Amino acid sequence: MNHLEALNQAFFLSINASLASPAWEISLAAVMADYLIYLIPVALVGLWCWRDETQRNLALKACLVAFVALGVNQIIIQVWPHPRPFMIGLGHMFIPHAPDSSFPSDHATIFFAVGLTLILGYLRSVTGWAILVLGALVAWARIFLGVHFPLDMLGALGVVCVVWMGITMGWARIGTMVTRQMERFYRVIFARPIALGLIRP
Repeated sequence: MNHLEALNQAFFLSINASLASPAWEISLAAVMADYLIYLIPVALVGLWCWRDETQRNLALKACLVAFVALGVNQIIIQVWPHPRPFMIGLGHMFIPHAPDSSFPSDHATIFFAVGLTLILGYLRSVTGWAILVLGALVAWARIFLGVHFPLDMLGALGVVCVVWMGITMGWARIGTMVTRQMERFYRVIFARPIALGLIRP
C-alpha cells in the first residue's frame, strides 16, 4: 500500500499545476473542474425528450448507476477516508474545496457512470463517448488544480464498473417496465409541449 501511495503521489505531482503555470491554463481547468458536470443532466434530458425508448431506457439506467455508485462512494469514505493532496501539504491547490475524503472522486463517478452505461448499451452512442471524453478532461483538471489524486479517478472507475454489473443483471428484467411507467408520467406532465411537437411523446 505504501508503494501504491508513493506512485499515486508521484503521479499527482507530475500533473499538478505549479505557481508558474499560466493563468489562462488555471482558469480553463477551473471551468472544466467545476462546470462541465452540468452538461450531464442536459445530456440525459436530451436523450429522454428527443430520442426513442431504447435511449430513454439507457438514460434511466445511467441515472441509477450514477446514484448507486455515489452511494457506494459514501460507504467507502466512511470505511477508508483518504486525505486530499492539500490536506497533507502536497502540491498546490488552485480552487477552494472542503477538506474531506478524496477517494473515490464523485465528479469522475458521475461521468464514468453515465458515459459507460450509454456506451455499453449502445456502442455507437455519440453522447456516451462525448461524456467519457469530458470526464477525462474533468479528471485531469481536478488533479491539475490540486484537489484530487489520480487514484481517486481510478477508484471511481472501479466503483462504476462494479455497480454497473450489479444493476445490469436486474435491469435486464425490469428496465423496460420501469421505462414505460416513467413514460406514462412524462406524457401526462408534459402533455402540452408534446402536443406542440416540442418534444417526443
